[in-house]
Amino acid sequence: MVQAGDTAFVLVSAALVLLMTPGLALFYGGMVRRKNVLGTLMQSFIMISLVSLEWVYLGYSMSFGPDVRGLIGSLAWAGLCGVGPAPNPDYAATIPHLVFMIYQCMFAVITPALIAGAFAERVRFPGFLAFSLLWTVLVYNPVCHWVWGAGGWLKQLGVLDFAGGLVVHLTCGAAALASVLVIGPRKDHEKRQFFPHNLPMTLLGTGLLWFGWFGFNAGSALAADAIAAQAFVATHLGGMAGMAMWTAMEWFYQGKPTTLGAASGAVAGLATITPAAGFVGPNSAVIIGLAAGCCCYLAVLTKSRLRFDDSLDVVGIHGLGGVLGTLLAGVLASKAVNPAGADGLIAGNAGQLGIQALAVGVVGLYAFAVSWLILKAVQAVLGLRLSPEAETVGLDVSEHNEAAYTE
Repeated sequence: MVQAGDTAFVLVSAALVLLMTPGLALFYGGMVRRKNVLGTLMQSFIMISLVSLEWVYLGYSMSFGPDVRGLIGSLAWAGLCGVGPAPNPDYAATIPHLVFMIYQCMFAVITPALIAGAFAERVRFPGFLAFSLLWTVLVYNPVCHWVWGAGGWLKQLGVLDFAGGLVVHLTCGAAALASVLVIGPRKDHEKRQFFPHNLPMTLLGTGLLWFGWFGFNAGSALAADAIAAQAFVATHLGGMAGMAMWTAMEWFYQGKPTTLGAASGAVAGLATITPAAGFVGPNSAVIIGLAAGCCCYLAVLTKSRLRFDDSLDVVGIHGLGGVLGTLLAGVLASKAVNPAGADGLIAGNAGQLGIQALAVGVVGLYAFAVSWLILKAVQAVLGLRLSPEAETVGLDVSEHNEAAYTE
């Protein structure tokens, strides 16, 4: 039976998650050079159209439609056939099926946008669109069904992923790793420093992401209830602890704390708490956030030593955050917090950690391998990499024939 309060809560949460994509655009846009800011903003913003269309006509049915052997949803709901105002008890008994669909649409929109930070400043727009569409169909939709779809094989195993540690952060982190290896570094990488052109823009984007993340995590309870409250609190504590730890680590290692470090730490904490948000209490959320700030900071430091041009640290923040949060859910989860979840290692259930580790391995390898193949195919057919001349001029002029700033 549809409950007005739950429906309103999930609709507002969907709007908050949608806001995260423009927030991500500002977060990324401030970190690139000024000649690439519009191109970088566009890579996030256009996903609202591209992925929403895919979701309505194909993606929702593949992700959440009637199960086919635990691997994918059938196309019975393509074009939203049969998706209407009545609830679907397989997913949420107190909100319209249509509301559940649009809420999940916003997750699908932001995930390929996250990948773009790895190859920022060097990819052509047509190739980016083709990659994003194919990736959503071939990576996001199947993994979403495995983890969240009724009958999905990882869901049947009992994997815990409250709001997207596997489905969103690990898939985009694995794809980011593949993209960096296939596309290669930016021109003059390691020969000169690339400075962010507008850190206030990045901080504004961070604030919008943090704000939207409450819809991302608390909304995943799909009801205005105690689990949503737990997830809301855990989200904030994870984000603030990640920011505090990253700032402290940077202060210790570099001698000065930076605004970019604080923003990166907050996002690392928010990403890492995501899979565990509805399964752990406040103290566990702080522990997860602190672990995120420490581990993700060290991962980003290691990047430079490996000569690895992940432009905006997608692998080190989202990829590692997804892995870390998923594993820590297997350690810290408690049925005392969420009876519908599972106990983790500390509560005496070592097997849950094994399930979490299996899911990390399978999802990570699948997302990396398929992303690699898609990148190679798009590179061969359309081309991905900007020409050296276009890269020198910048995305804004070479791909969009406009400039963010005029003198």
